[in-house]
Amino acid sequence: MELMNFLLQCLSGASLHAIWYKGCNKCPLSSRSAVFQRSVIHNPRTITVANFGSASARLAGGFLVLGTVAGVCGSRDRAIRTACITAAKHLNSSKATDNISRASTSSCGAMEVVRVPCLSDNYVWLLHEPSSGRTAVVDPAELHPVVSELERRGWSLDAILNTHHHWDHVGANMDLKRRFPHCTVVGPRADQDRIPGIDTQVGEGDTWRFGVLDVRVFDTPGHTRGHITYWIPQSNALFPGDTLFALGCGRLFEGSPRQMWSSLSKLLPLPDHTRVYCAHEYTEANAKFAVTVDPHNRLLAERKGRVEAARMKGEATVPSTLGEEKATNPFLRPGDPAIRKQMGLGPGAEDWEVFAAIRAAKDQF
Repeated sequence: MELMNFLLQCLSGASLHAIWYKGCNKCPLSSRSAVFQRSVIHNPRTITVANFGSASARLAGGFLVLGTVAGVCGSRDRAIRTACITAAKHLNSSKATDNISRASTSSCGAMEVVRVPCLSDNYVWLLHEPSSGRTAVVDPAELHPVVSELERRGWSLDAILNTHHHWDHVGANMDLKRRFPHCTVVGPRADQDRIPGIDTQVGEGDTWRFGVLDVRVFDTPGHTRGHITYWIPQSNALFPGDTLFALGCGRLFEGSPRQMWSSLSKLLPLPDHTRVYCAHEYTEANAKFAVTVDPHNRLLAERKGRVEAARMKGEATVPSTLGEEKATNPFLRPGDPAIRKQMGLGPGAEDWEVFAAIRAAKDQF
């Protein structure tokens, strides 16, 4: 109630129009990208408070008067804009936010991430950076699911980010470029000859700019010789393609175990709260294997139960967090004494040798 009274004070003297203010930009407000909490107030109107996720309190505050047009545009009324800016600051600083719904897990820092299921078990990721309005897609397997989601959200496509050359990660590259001629294809420099339509080649240590965000690149060969991983630190988002999975890692089609362990080791220093947006829904099968390698890990057993429950309901298990993977993914834990014992290897074995044994066991599982 304190918050609602504050919002009414902000709007005092301003005509009650459907408005939205976001930083210095004005944009359509979509119920699909915001989370709404309705509150009935003494003034016989109902106002909806919209907050676009944790980072959005830094960016935006908005109000929607029910019964107006669904797609609302920024108001030219200075009083309304001032009210929005004031409320946005309040949303960011006030502790009285119990009445505000937070955005779903698709909100990732200052970037929105949308899961697009493709084929039988692929996840394609749409990334939307709101301050610039730019949208990218990671590893588009199919055209129609991606275009359908873009149209549903009113987004265009500015970039394609490929992690490697396999057909289920680049299958829609050329069709999307034809549909969105201005679209730039970004992919691994080490594998540029196998990335359809590649425009920008990146590799270890490079940074590609996505609106106001830095997309940092790691060379992570092993699954393929030219595989790369994208990390967006401001949004705590990691896109490892088929290098790292929830409770697993990719098969070694073109690399060695030593090479793959070196690639995975590059990701271990990243913050535990980093979200891991891998490219496949393999988690349940990976969990069944993981407990054979690490049978006494309580956190792993608990996670396996959660994964199985989610899959029974048809729910996705991706993204996970890097902290979860460090604690429960055996492919990231070859130094653990219990895993070494389970694999018949002692303290003298190199980590990559233990990793190789785990990978070989999974290949036969």
